[in-house]
Amino acid sequence: MEENVKQNFQTLTKFVDKLIEFGVVYGFQVLGALIGLFIGLKIAGWAGRKTTQFSVTKQVEATLAGFFGNIVKLIFICIVVIITLGNFGITITPLVALAGAATFGITMALQGPVSNYGAGVSIIIGRPFLIGHTISVVGSGISGVVEEIKLAYTLLIGEDGEQIIVPNKEIIGRVIVNSKDRRVVQTKIALASKANIGATISALKDALSEFPELQDEPQPLIGVHDFTYGGIVLGVRFWVPSQKYFRTRYVVNEALLKAIEGIGEKLLSFDSVALTPEKLSADEDKNAFNPE
Repeated sequence: MEENVKQNFQTLTKFVDKLIEFGVVYGFQVLGALIGLFIGLKIAGWAGRKTTQFSVTKQVEATLAGFFGNIVKLIFICIVVIITLGNFGITITPLVALAGAATFGITMALQGPVSNYGAGVSIIIGRPFLIGHTISVVGSGISGVVEEIKLAYTLLIGEDGEQIIVPNKEIIGRVIVNSKDRRVVQTKIALASKANIGATISALKDALSEFPELQDEPQPLIGVHDFTYGGIVLGVRFWVPSQKYFRTRYVVNEALLKAIEGIGEKLLSFDSVALTPEKLSADEDKNAFNPE
């Protein structure tokens, strides 16, 4: 029993001696490497923030400035990690090969998410739109004001305040309509051919002049847009703030309708449409039995 206790005590003593020897030989090296890693990470964060701030002072767009800052921070972190591994006596050549193989495997496994990041880089560098712009992705029904641009997604805010998160790969490669801070409303008003077009256009212009938000450039446009059977189609184009597009459109259209009714005009109805040849022939036959 005593022999076992002595053996265990000797084993423990040897372990403690080895631990002390390791601490004496490598302790300061490990401590220095950890301190260097901590300081390096702090410097990387500082360099990233300074890069972002410098880019902003040079009037670089906020998203692009943040992207530059993150790139600088990532470069510093990579340098710090390489130095730290060297202090521990670890060579980075095998790690580089392993990282390359791992990156290839991850890329193949996560092709969808990775493509979002690639599309995000294209958006940030190419800048087809900026924060605050109103965009519409043709064919998807997606539209809203750009609130934030990330590498993986773009955050839009709808007119009702809803958040719309769009993966960046769903934006790149599609037709994007960027109306910036104003959107155009295109309205067609069909009137009978006997209507007083000049008076109607004048009344519509007066109605639009009552809305201060429509008086910025470009100015509203009103004119003869097209011709139809039995009538004339007026075209009305005006630009409204993107964040109040539908609210402003509905109010203005109501004012236009009241302006038309106020001068005694009416919208083109089905009965006002020009008679087709078939109906003309039928009317002629009917009149033959009912001469005036």
